[in-house]
Amino acid sequence: MHRPMEGVRILEVAQFTFVPAAGAVLADWGADIVKVEHAERGDAQRGLTRVMGLPAGVEGSSFAPIMEGPNRGKRSIGIALDKPESRPVLEELVRRSDVFLTNYLPSARAKLALTIDDIRKINPDIIYVTGSGFGTEGPDADQGAYDLTAFWARGGSADGVTPADANRVSFMPAGAYGDSMGGMSIAGGIAAALFARNVTGKPSEVDVSLLAIGAWATQFSVNLALLTGGPLPKVQRTEQSPGNPLTGNYRTSDGRWIQLSMLQPTRYWAEFFRVLGRQDLVDDPRFNTMDEITEHAEMIGEEIAKTMASKTFDEWVKSFADMTGQWAAVQNSWEVGNDPALIANGRIVEVVDADGRSQKLVANPVKFDNEPVKLTRAPQFAEHTDDILGELGLSGDEVIALKLAGAVT
Repeated sequence: MHRPMEGVRILEVAQFTFVPAAGAVLADWGADIVKVEHAERGDAQRGLTRVMGLPAGVEGSSFAPIMEGPNRGKRSIGIALDKPESRPVLEELVRRSDVFLTNYLPSARAKLALTIDDIRKINPDIIYVTGSGFGTEGPDADQGAYDLTAFWARGGSADGVTPADANRVSFMPAGAYGDSMGGMSIAGGIAAALFARNVTGKPSEVDVSLLAIGAWATQFSVNLALLTGGPLPKVQRTEQSPGNPLTGNYRTSDGRWIQLSMLQPTRYWAEFFRVLGRQDLVDDPRFNTMDEITEHAEMIGEEIAKTMASKTFDEWVKSFADMTGQWAAVQNSWEVGNDPALIANGRIVEVVDADGRSQKLVANPVKFDNEPVKLTRAPQFAEHTDDILGELGLSGDEVIALKLAGAVT
């Protein structure tokens, strides 16, 4: 199996999901990721037991998706970065790495001597990558952030999905929602920086901020607001797109939803209504042109809604299976995890957890050479400390001395 990042070594000094998710993607692509964790607490995310009101795992299992997703395929070493005894270990790891990847704030990096100047003194050729809340410049460069604040709220998504008359702001649809998108962007930036170094011989400094990811995700609305010179008016959300009844969501008899998105309704009109069992709407002369469809859109939408409400979700999914017009079942997280298209393309992958049990994870969305990705579980806290120190050439006595000094775990 071709894994384009094989041979690339990445030193990750990061926690939570945003930046570690980039490491996970690169590990999927074949890179060797050494994850540096706090010598006592490990990645702070290991301490989260609930996410978005739900338990982060299940009773009796060490497998926690909140850690497994952004950390699969890595090796973990516990290092007390604030202890001088640990510095030679960190520096040797830096010397052996192609990329230094962190989400520590500038003040913390300065305190721990992890700035770009500090790292480049050790390895002048290393690519230095930061994932930040608001970018490396400007008044908020040293402000901490999560995707809920920088990406979702400040980046425009929260406002975009919150109705004008709402009593509260709409919440993110999933935990680490912006973090996961941001991790993919960082991974892409690292791939570009590695390519550039190979071509020019010069290493890059890369930064991706959650705010920038949020603005990129909402760019259509942001660009339109900049063009028109002010905030966009709140558009009243309806089940159907104005003027096009073949673009909208329709409720089934059992309370589920089907999403239609046929942007060329005249192209799919006859087929859709035949599948719907409404030949009368195919033959109706009032709907021969797009202008006529637009004029009668509300009435047509009501007819579609009435018919859709006559059958169950599963019945419509089966009926629409071979339809050429664009549609989708509105799926919950369980259905996404069992989606036949994702499974067929190797995007839902089995992995053996630390307890020896088979589990499943979502793979990154990039597929190389039409091959499924193979995943290994996330490391337990400091699981590979002894192995990594051995690779650096430390003797057993030297490792013990570091542990006694509290420099490594």
